[in-house]
Amino acid sequence: MPNDQAVAFRNKHQDWQNHDCQAPQKVEHLVDLAKVEPLTDGGLRTSQLLSQALVKDPYHHEAQILLERLNQTFVPRWHFPMLADEVRNRAYAKAIAAKVKPGDVVLDIGCGAGLTAMLAARAGAKHVYTCEQQPLIAQTAQRVIKQNGLADRITVIPKMSHNLVVGVDIPEPADVVISEIVDTVLLGEGALATLAHAMHRLAKPGARAIPERGALKAQLVESDQLLNQWRPEKAEGFDLGAFHRLAKVAQMTPNDLSACQLRPLGPAKKLFQFNFMRPDIRVAQTRQHLICSVAGTIHAVFVFFEMELSPGISLSNGLNSGGHWGRTAFLLDGPIPSKPCNLLPITASHDASQLSLVADEIIAFSDEINPSTVKMQGASNGLDANSDEPVPKSISTPLNAISYERQSKRTANETRKTG
Repeated sequence: MPNDQAVAFRNKHQDWQNHDCQAPQKVEHLVDLAKVEPLTDGGLRTSQLLSQALVKDPYHHEAQILLERLNQTFVPRWHFPMLADEVRNRAYAKAIAAKVKPGDVVLDIGCGAGLTAMLAARAGAKHVYTCEQQPLIAQTAQRVIKQNGLADRITVIPKMSHNLVVGVDIPEPADVVISEIVDTVLLGEGALATLAHAMHRLAKPGARAIPERGALKAQLVESDQLLNQWRPEKAEGFDLGAFHRLAKVAQMTPNDLSACQLRPLGPAKKLFQFNFMRPDIRVAQTRQHLICSVAGTIHAVFVFFEMELSPGISLSNGLNSGGHWGRTAFLLDGPIPSKPCNLLPITASHDASQLSLVADEIIAFSDEINPSTVKMQGASNGLDANSDEPVPKSISTPLNAISYERQSKRTANETRKTG
């Protein structure tokens, strides 16, 4: 009996030794497979192999590094502060509760973690079809939705909305289309083209949309900190001025916005307006005059959006708004000292996916003219003949070349040029 026990102990000990020798080899094999796996599936198989390796050896350095690199490549980091944005989340929750009715079929474009899809299910939707073009995100969203007990009411489709077909991917057109696919100036994620396709091809006539509409606005700002961050004059005694031409547009994080302390020099003026229920994807251009209402130095034109999710519920990334969105400022060629009532002409253009903005030379008002007694000469010089504003004295632009009209009197056709 003692001999039998000794043999059994030796055999068991040998098994442990074999396991200890084989485990590292198997982990290394999984990591090697992950390194050569094509990423044509959006990283799904690579993620699976690396996750398996880390189950066997949670401390494997290379597997940890490769998995984190994969996640950062395929899952943009802005997803996480977006999900933590309580103002944004609450606004969407209120708008979805107001617009989604029991029995509705909902199409949610850009699933992400599945939050807006789950909000639609909670609001009473019969079924929610949510599409996500990144397979790794779509797979993870399915887990989130299952953990929240909504897998039977939400279908995650790992496709771009442009590739969805009614009768194939979704059984019927949607009653409501939900999206949050805008960037800092509304256009950068292709929202207009995506929603134009969805409302025409994937939704019922008269379908509701969240958001409903949006607008881009611009205003003059002053900030020495912004200029120092994006256009430092010197470093260790060396002149860096020639490098400044590479920085025309300042993209600011919320922390940058707080640090730069942008000071508004005048009211915001509307550049473009967008109807997300009937999106217009034509090229557009507008020329506006931004007014300076206080003395200061103009450093940039700050552009921001206002987005109406549903009546009375809106979001913005303006100067005084919180939230996760970044901010955009178009830097002038150089600082411009300005007085109250001076005007800065700008030309803004968009192609439904990108925005450009060019500022001209400032127009200074004459201090010698009494604004209460002077009327604009509208017919001959393009100015508003009914305006009581003082006549501008241009530094470089003849008066008859100025096209200064009040935005309230412009129609959509007057501000739009069709490409």
